[in-house]
Amino acid sequence: MLGFRPDQLEGFRIGVTSDRRAGDLIDAFERRGASVLHAPTLHIANAHRDDPVIEATHDIIAARPDVLLATTAYGVRRWFEVADAAGLGDDLVDALSNTSILVRGPKARGGIRAAGLDDVGMSREETTPSLVDKVLEEFPSGLTVAVQLHGMTDAPQLDRLRAVHPRVLTVAPYQWREPDEGDTRVARLIDAVCSAQLDAVTFTSAPAVDALLATAATLGRERELIAALRDSVLVAAVGPVTAAPLVDVGISPIQPDRFRMGALIRLVCEELERSAAGGLETAHGRVQLRGTVVRIGGRRVPLTPTQLAVFRTIFLARGAVVSRDDLARALPGNPDDHVLDMALSRLRTALDAPGLVATVVKRGYRIAVLDD
Repeated sequence: MLGFRPDQLEGFRIGVTSDRRAGDLIDAFERRGASVLHAPTLHIANAHRDDPVIEATHDIIAARPDVLLATTAYGVRRWFEVADAAGLGDDLVDALSNTSILVRGPKARGGIRAAGLDDVGMSREETTPSLVDKVLEEFPSGLTVAVQLHGMTDAPQLDRLRAVHPRVLTVAPYQWREPDEGDTRVARLIDAVCSAQLDAVTFTSAPAVDALLATAATLGRERELIAALRDSVLVAAVGPVTAAPLVDVGISPIQPDRFRMGALIRLVCEELERSAAGGLETAHGRVQLRGTVVRIGGRRVPLTPTQLAVFRTIFLARGAVVSRDDLARALPGNPDDHVLDMALSRLRTALDAPGLVATVVKRGYRIAVLDD
């Protein structure tokens, strides 16, 4: 991939569904020229009251567990912050000083070390199921196990632990919650995906995927959303756990080799640039479609949503003829002949490239590529 350029993602539109660390994604994409629609499908919320976290901490201190499963860096930090504020920080560190601490991934390891503790191992796949696998495979039965939960109770994994270990304690330093009722950003994201107004959507947690699909179902647009994510929009997931609910509904997201935010950003940049690389040679120079922007030779032409719908359909045909019926289907609503004619006229005016969008009498329209 080429190095950072401020025009690297010029014209591309990206949806960001994450809450925590969303600013990192948004800043990275916008600094490269993309426009970003931020629609957090779930919010990370600390407990309205710390009492449940403090109570769970008292239980864990009293139990002095044999094993602790640390799942997220944020959760570990939040837990120890609450414990410190309640005057339990030193007691918690002492209670865990002889505990075998297993971490889900490097970030959770960093959280444990920041608390003055150390771990004895990491899950193979950086997932909660593989973390539980490690406990069941490497430790004897009959232990006391503590689990730092990550936003939502993972009942199946807790059941696996309880089937082997008589005492499983949990602490939930934070929770996922749905957006407020007046927050319309998720509905706007769904509309943008379904109407081909986004080029890519990023996901950094499986609950965020589930929440998006659930919202689409509530709006009666789940099938439409899934079809668009399968066929029209680049879908990027930070890793296999996040990707799983997408794969379950037939969507094939791209995933970085390393399950990190920076790797996700690089991969999205690479894939979007690759999608724009397949330009067409015309009498007006090389023509590329980059999201909402058409590059014609050395010129850049931003398109309106209607102009883009028409041009994208013709451009993707790569010189083949597109019928009026196919063009009409690309437009929202049920456009009549007049609406389609006006859309074509305004597109040609915007492109300012005579003959680039050519009329094929009684058949339709095409891009006038060279050597065809």
